[in-house]
Amino acid sequence: MNTKIQELRKERRLSQEELAMAVGVTRQTITSLERGKYTASLVLAYKIAKFFGLTIEEVFDFSDVEGLDNE
Repeated sequence: MNTKIQELRKERRLSQEELAMAVGVTRQTITSLERGKYTASLVLAYKIAKFFGLTIEEVFDFSDVEGLDNE
């Protein structure tokens, strides 16, 4: 799953560690999310989106997720 996490984080001049601490995960989790190697839980997706003042859909790209009606 693609995300805008890295772009949003860099715009705000945040390190992966700073974002991780803000949303209660490890830096490695943020790295994996940014590389598309890990899919966030709904709770984590909400925390990240809320941190940036955005909706989940504005941060996470669901277009390649099977089973969703991506019109």
